[in-house]
Amino acid sequence: MYGKVAWFRISIPLLLLIPVSTFSQSVTLDSMQNLARKNYPAIKQKDLLKKTATLNVNNLNKNFLPQLSVNGQATYQSDVTSIDVTLPGGVKIEAPSKDQYKFTADVNQLIYDGGVTKQQKTLAEMNAVVEDQQVEVELYRVKEKVNDIFLGILYTDELIKQTELVEKDLQTGLKKVDAQVQNGVAYRSSANILKAEILKIGQRRIELQSSRKSLIETLALFTGEKMDDQLVFERPSVASSPNEISRPELKLYNDQFALLGRQNKLINARNMPRTSLFVQGGYGRPALNFLKNDFEPFYVTGVKLGWALNGFYTRKNDRQLVKINQEIVDSKKETFLLNTNAQLTSQRNEIEKLNKLIQSDNEIIELRRSVTEAAKAQLENGVMTASDYLVEVNAEDQSRQVLIAHELQLLQAQIVYNTIKGN
Repeated sequence: MYGKVAWFRISIPLLLLIPVSTFSQSVTLDSMQNLARKNYPAIKQKDLLKKTATLNVNNLNKNFLPQLSVNGQATYQSDVTSIDVTLPGGVKIEAPSKDQYKFTADVNQLIYDGGVTKQQKTLAEMNAVVEDQQVEVELYRVKEKVNDIFLGILYTDELIKQTELVEKDLQTGLKKVDAQVQNGVAYRSSANILKAEILKIGQRRIELQSSRKSLIETLALFTGEKMDDQLVFERPSVASSPNEISRPELKLYNDQFALLGRQNKLINARNMPRTSLFVQGGYGRPALNFLKNDFEPFYVTGVKLGWALNGFYTRKNDRQLVKINQEIVDSKKETFLLNTNAQLTSQRNEIEKLNKLIQSDNEIIELRRSVTEAAKAQLENGVMTASDYLVEVNAEDQSRQVLIAHELQLLQAQIVYNTIKGN
């Protein structure tokens, strides 16, 4: 992604959607980046992630609401407990029926869960932050794509301007040759050579304008804006930025590290005792009095204490897994910083090289321009042929194209440098 870009190789779709809004006649790189960010489908995930986190937290808050359950049971058993004793006065204890029935409603109110719910809510919120930052990383890549397209349009615009300058020089030469032909001091073929070259310049302009249109339509897809060929794309100014790297990937790694660290508190909370109140009301036969073989209502209430100790078996390994995963995140972060610093070093060298090339390009153009002016005078005086004049014009044109390419490459290198840093 970073480095030189062969804009003419950008693949452009032929069939494009027609956006709904109309854009102004002048656009900037910043405005295109902002529009592309708002229009990119992934931006919708940010709002959805917030809603998901809110719902998860709300569901966890309901852990402390009374929990109601209704149960029913009808059984028949092969034997029952009976007391074969006759009490004084001839009273005999009746054996319970072998068919028994019980219908209950249970209400449990959690009082203390060791902090599990609190830690789960915190983890849900932190996880939403991590997922949101992953979207930011994806959106940052869109910014890089918009940069490439925008700079491709600027490069094409400069080439179109250069074709106009070359055509102007050729038209000037053609007028001089036409005058010589009319005066009988030059052949008609000399004028035809220049006319053919002017037609080639026209073809080149058509190709460049077509490429520009395709680039604009591609940019329209990213921004969701309707654009036409009359738009003026302003060359961005590249301001100096802080040296530190502030890429969204770094925040993502930090958020992931923090999320993993929070899991240690959840591990501790799961190994704490739980306390709750309970009430059970029911109707059945027998009820709580097993010696009474009648349908009766009943209730039981009390406090329940539970402590699952099996979590202590795996707590050490669970914490070790958290530590390993944090080390993996740290390794990814270090790798990212290493690669990013390597890219920055490469871009600094590229910027330094292009500055030197541009300085040399300007010197070459001055020399080529003086040669072209001299050739123009020689052509007018009949000392130089149209073919020789065309060679000099093309040489100057080529040197100007090289300067245009180097200037746009420098602008791109400066923008890419800032983009790598996160500015």
